[in-house]
Amino acid sequence: MTAELARECARYAQMGWMRGTSGNLSVVLQRDPLRLAVTVSGVDKGEITAADSVVIDENGDAVGSDKVPSAEAGLHARIARVAGAGAVVHVHALAPVVAAEHWPNGVVLQDLEMLKGFGRQDHEEVVIPVVRNSQDMAELGDAFEKGFDPRTPALLVARHGVYVWGADLVQARHRLECLEWLLRFKVETRDIFTGRHA
Repeated sequence: MTAELARECARYAQMGWMRGTSGNLSVVLQRDPLRLAVTVSGVDKGEITAADSVVIDENGDAVGSDKVPSAEAGLHARIARVAGAGAVVHVHALAPVVAAEHWPNGVVLQDLEMLKGFGRQDHEEVVIPVVRNSQDMAELGDAFEKGFDPRTPALLVARHGVYVWGADLVQARHRLECLEWLLRFKVETRDIFTGRHA
């Protein structure tokens, strides 16, 4: 699992979605008690190795290690517990952050074929929730849980980044790639649909 975390990080770094040491990934190791492997803090995600992960508990605290997990580890654990996710991906792709800036009450997506790759049908109205940024993971977790819709495996954190989850890292990646496309479309066609012109 830890080697898989490193491979996925390298992929996202190449895409420019994990710049510097930003972003983090996690995968569930067991459910009872909840344990996740999460990337450690402060490591360049383009150079991360299988050794750069740590096991955390349901609160995001390291278990049996002096390694420092990502600052967002607590939110990863909360999402895994509430959503039943097997893996959680957090990146700083630009389109989700810009979309959250334009639609702070949630980004509405509909009539787009790519929604199928996100796990929804193209005719459905899908609202991607947006929460205010905070360094307090309990506060972010409460905001996530308050707006949680089990049909929508994503959360936008305003002026920060996006969380997407799935049964495993591959499904989470596919959902993230599709969501980034959807949000980029939404942002780039904003003037068309609002009647405003650049």
